[in-house]
Amino acid sequence: MVLRIGYVREHFCSPLLQFEAEDKGSTFTLVECPSGTGQLISRLTKDEIDIAIALTDPLIAGIAKGSEAYKLVGSYVTSPLRWAVITGHKPSPYNQISDLQGSTIGISRNGSGSQTMAYVMALQQGWPTSELKFQVNNDIRGLISSVNDGTTSAFMWEWFTTKPFADAGECRFIGQVPTPWPSWLIAAHPTRAESAAVRTFLDDLSRHVRAFASAEARAGPSVKFVMDTFKYPDTDVKEWLDAVEYPEDCSTIPWNVITDTLGVLQQAGVVAPPEGAIKQDQFVNMNVVTLV
Repeated sequence: MVLRIGYVREHFCSPLLQFEAEDKGSTFTLVECPSGTGQLISRLTKDEIDIAIALTDPLIAGIAKGSEAYKLVGSYVTSPLRWAVITGHKPSPYNQISDLQGSTIGISRNGSGSQTMAYVMALQQGWPTSELKFQVNNDIRGLISSVNDGTTSAFMWEWFTTKPFADAGECRFIGQVPTPWPSWLIAAHPTRAESAAVRTFLDDLSRHVRAFASAEARAGPSVKFVMDTFKYPDTDVKEWLDAVEYPEDCSTIPWNVITDTLGVLQQAGVVAPPEGAIKQDQFVNMNVVTLV
């Protein structure tokens, strides 16, 4: 089975791209999803991909809300994600996070990480999350356009992905909100993605993740790969690599990652509290993943 792997083409996917170069399409193909996790979940639902490497919070929120299009099968990045809070490049009333209360926040899609993190930001600021207003703008270009034409006040996106736009003067950073959970998980369709093929993919991905994240690679080869692939300056790449953490084994998930993330999402009003005990098999494909 040749798996269809949905991903977002960002620096985090560097080990995946190195794996793809070695695999040459023999066991998987990559399907780019530039709009982020909302698009990844949509494509899992529509039988356009079999596996998604996506943000932790929207994946868990989707299952908690009743989605049966996927289950969690592994971990990808174990460090938090640094979300920039971004507004237009011109002078405006929006100069710090507190200025955003009551305004319309741009998001890529409903259910995306950009929406989930807006709830987390509101929770941290003490705003009523029920009063948040959103506008869907699809992708990074649509989001930047919306803050510059005034239809939204701000949007949230990963810091280093959007920093080149800020450096070019297309937008402004007015704050940051790190995730209170590890940033990336791996999900798969529960029946379409064969367990044996998924396990093989995760084993091989783990090998590439360990190689990319090794001390030797961080000191040179991984910096060069990210610079060459994404055209980031070396100072940004080194800063990111100093902070990012990958798992030793991509086929493991700490159970507390799921329960702790759910707790924050419930507190923020993103998902409703469960009526009973949280069931592991609701969230996790036990035929593939190992809970730790």
